[in-house]
Amino acid sequence: MRYLLPASFVLLSTAAWADVPRVATDIAPVHSLVSQVMAGVGTPDLTIPPGASPHSYAMRPSEARALAGADLVVWVGHALTPWMGEPIEALAGDALHLELEDVAGTLVLKNRAGVAFEVHDHDEDRDDHAEEDHDAHEEDEDHDDHADHDDHAGDDDHAGDDGHDDADGHDDADGHDDHDDHADDDGHDDHDDHDGHNHAAGAVDPHLWLDPVNASLWLGAISDVLGQLDPENAAIYAANAAKGQAELTDLQTSIQAQLTPLQGRPFAVFHDAYHYFEARFGVEASAALSLSDGSAPSAARLAEVREVVHSVNAVCVFTEPQFNPGLVAALAEGGDMKSAPLDPLGAALTPGPTLYGEVIQGLATSFTECLSE
Repeated sequence: MRYLLPASFVLLSTAAWADVPRVATDIAPVHSLVSQVMAGVGTPDLTIPPGASPHSYAMRPSEARALAGADLVVWVGHALTPWMGEPIEALAGDALHLELEDVAGTLVLKNRAGVAFEVHDHDEDRDDHAEEDHDAHEEDEDHDDHADHDDHAGDDDHAGDDGHDDADGHDDADGHDDHDDHADDDGHDDHDDHDGHNHAAGAVDPHLWLDPVNASLWLGAISDVLGQLDPENAAIYAANAAKGQAELTDLQTSIQAQLTPLQGRPFAVFHDAYHYFEARFGVEASAALSLSDGSAPSAARLAEVREVVHSVNAVCVFTEPQFNPGLVAALAEGGDMKSAPLDPLGAALTPGPTLYGEVIQGLATSFTECLSE
């Protein structure tokens, strides 16, 4: 867990924060969680718009300015956006950084390997990550309070230029190295990951926000950090987090009842981004057209996936707003599969406190509609 206050803030820990902390977030679902905790006190800034891919985004000058002015940066972490490591250090080096993938108790899954997916015991992933987090914590004890800002400072190699007139210190994601603090050594060179997002088998699956239990843990972590920064409003943050956690518990219970009858029904996804949601509710994909980075599948992979979905008699293939309909048509050729869209980022939703719940409920609704007989 890396949300300790830097030394410069420790001196202020007993004093009221002069103003409401300025908070910058990465993606819309995280922005939504922070918005819930800050309700009635302030509003966070969103760095990556809902319709943009977090795997390779070039910040606008206004987004860079918001990052530079932040007292706190809340982001999923290097597994999702390795390109953000350098601009966060360059533009918000004095701010507090809350990397959600490192919050204690967070379920961290590994990227699925091959074409045909196998269901396994996800508790093993939680245990493995907890052990890694404990080891990292022991290492951190050998450093001073500034260590939480430097843990990943050298992880990102910015080598690509996408031609955009955007944030200072931020290039396109192409050419970046992966953040693999929690990944198994798969023997691949990081430079094989052309979009800066490590989709190799054994690396961290970065779509951690799609597990509402993770989100509930994060609400508490966000409240804790904001309470340290802004003691006058700590009680409000804590109450807001508790309210959000109760709502997520109710949502999870409702969705579980909705999806339990559909467990075991075979389906494919366009983009292997939903493993956390699938694992939480017991509805797991048989295959994915695209790897977890959303890259276009090769003809060979398309043929392999088509063989898998026909062999298991898949009833549905899930698409995304930017999908190529020709690929899905080719996948369904010779079979009788329904299709339904999935939106993991809330691209069609209005950013704000309700967006996170709407994203999770939207996934559940699509699953229900496409997997039901």
